[in-house]
Amino acid sequence: MGKKFLVLASAVALLLAASAGSAYDTGLVGGYAQLFAPVKGVTAGKGLHVMTVPAFVDLVKSGKELVTVDVRTPAEARVFGMTLPTSLSIPIDQLFQPANLDRIPTDKPVVVICHSGARAIAAGTALRHIGFNNVYVLKGGLKELAGYLSAKTANLPVKKIASQ
Repeated sequence: MGKKFLVLASAVALLLAASAGSAYDTGLVGGYAQLFAPVKGVTAGKGLHVMTVPAFVDLVKSGKELVTVDVRTPAEARVFGMTLPTSLSIPIDQLFQPANLDRIPTDKPVVVICHSGARAIAAGTALRHIGFNNVYVLKGGLKELAGYLSAKTANLPVKKIASQ
């Protein structure tokens, strides 16, 4: 009887330990569920606040006030960077420092940019999760923007860019 009790007690202890330690942070689940609730079907990109390159160019050319946040490394930004007057360069590893978060406005569109869009998606999602509902991500990043822009597209009127 003693051996059976020991085996049973060990099994119960293992089950309790396994159920007590979760593979994810249950405190964050509700927030992410709310953040991703609008991400459905054909409007998934809109729900994720993804902005296409033509839409971004259209927005810039329209003169609407916006801020870009380049989350690439300083070495990347030195070679090829954003030159809009309202551009911020904040590497992703420094983005969530309070002083840098204070630099990001909440009253105008903010477009997060990186080389290919991967870091921008992570940063933009996290920024939206902490309350920056005005944050968008440039789909394809600077790589896609550089492939799209040419002397022709840069000089087209806004209406023609929006219809492409």
